[in-house]
Amino acid sequence: MIEAVGLTKVYGETLAVRGVGFSAAQGETVGLLGANGSGKTTTMRILTGATPATSGTARVAGCDLATNSLGARRRTGYLPESAPLYADMTVSGLLRFFGSIRRMGKERLAARVDETLDAFGLTAYRNTLIGKLSKGYRQRAGFALAVLHEPDVLVLDEPTASIDPVQAAEARALIRSLRGSRAVLLSTHDLAEAEDLCDRVVILREGTVAAEGTPQEVAAAAGAANLQEAFLALAQGDARGGKGADFA
Repeated sequence: MIEAVGLTKVYGETLAVRGVGFSAAQGETVGLLGANGSGKTTTMRILTGATPATSGTARVAGCDLATNSLGARRRTGYLPESAPLYADMTVSGLLRFFGSIRRMGKERLAARVDETLDAFGLTAYRNTLIGKLSKGYRQRAGFALAVLHEPDVLVLDEPTASIDPVQAAEARALIRSLRGSRAVLLSTHDLAEAEDLCDRVVILREGTVAAEGTPQEVAAAAGAANLQEAFLALAQGDARGGKGADFA
């Protein structure tokens, strides 16, 4: 459902991503991990159609983003770190607005708004202004917006950042509930979260894939007890200007 082959992105004289390749199958949750500046955000922007790759191939649900970006985006749900929520809209009004932009039919949209509000525990807040919601419930609204059109692929960028531990636990439960029929690409700095939620992880270092496999496989390859220790070994290698553990 997600396929990246030799992705490269150049910004001026900066090579942000170089030769990144990985995939995510239907029903699989893949974690995209890396230190700040490793190329995570650029890779996600390419895969969501927000920016084109300089070279390489990106496909989502069989649609090549270079030749059929609209088709790929129609089959993708995207929750950026700062979700596009309008404070002066109600929760249901926000969903109806974005559903109409996606040209969902009236009957389907009405049904999906009710279903999505119920699935994310937002029915009681359907007429509440977004600006009046807590951070945790705004995050729920962002999740609801990302899955409203029943996408095949879900891309989540730091979905538990800046919310309290209780709200983060609720967000993780929501992510678990979304697994199954769709592919999920999850970016997070919380290594325990990645180990808990992801079937496989891809670790980026300086714009390249430095490690890929199950959390257990990545830890074993690094001679580490867990994913967090493996990741720290890699990050410390960067800090020293060296390669760190050989994860590739």
